[in-house]
Amino acid sequence: MPNVFSLGLLGWAGKLRFPTLFAITAVLFTVSMLLPDPIPFLDEILFGLGTLLLASWKKRKQPIDPVIDGRR
Repeated sequence: MPNVFSLGLLGWAGKLRFPTLFAITAVLFTVSMLLPDPIPFLDEILFGLGTLLLASWKKRKQPIDPVIDGRR
């Protein structure tokens, strides 16, 4: 059964862009490694953030060079 806290946090994090989401995930992962279970359900939150992180990771499109008079 999902935790209400983790659902709210993941709903909020789903709206974040890649760099911010990566920073939050990295900080929580580091805290989880240094302190044994500091926040209840931190592992589940990290799994959700990791999923969101991978889902938001896309290749950026190269800008299209405009063609002027048939030349580049």
